Amino acid sequence: MAPMPWSLWPALCLWGAVALLLCPAAWSDCSAFPSIEHGSSEDVSSFLSFTTVLQYQCDEGYALVGEARLSCRSAVWSSPAPWCRAQCRRPEIEHGSLSADKEQYMELEEVTVQCDCGYHMAGSPRIICSENRTWSPELPKCEWEVAVGCDQIVAGRKLLQCLPSPEDVRTALEVYKLSLEIKRLEQA
Repeated sequence: MAPMPWSLWPALCLWGAVALLLCPAAWSDCSAFPSIEHGSSEDVSSFLSFTTVLQYQCDEGYALVGEARLSCRSAVWSSPAPWCRAQCRRPEIEHGSLSADKEQYMELEEVTVQCDCGYHMAGSPRIICSENRTWSPELPKCEWEVAVGCDQIVAGRKLLQCLPSPEDVRTALEVYKLSLEIKRLEQA
């Protein structure tokens, strides 16, 4: 290989300076992109920029906490990398209500369950959204309380649950009312 002529050195030096201007990552070490669990980042730097810019987003079911957009200049990031926190869906508690009624709850958020009047709690009334996007401990249940001496009401409630339509319920109640009147007349 023949030695390079001295006349090419200024052109190569100029090319090197242009390359450094066009590729700032070559002289500022911003190549170590901070990664995040349950999420990803995308390099959204402009072509002629001296700054590396990353845009972060979380996977479905997770919410971003911190700055969504980070920039790096001269090997220094603008802020720490964000993180993704799990989100839990609103728990469905039949015959109960929640202390905070929302569509999504953040990881470590605590909710208190309260049963409707006439129902008692089976399980813990306090539940927490865990990092695996489930509620811990297991969701409680609100079970119907049967007061002492209310066997007739329990039997009637079970009968009403078996009837397919409101018209059938109305008819059953009318028949029951008539049977009570007949009993009362027979006792007189």
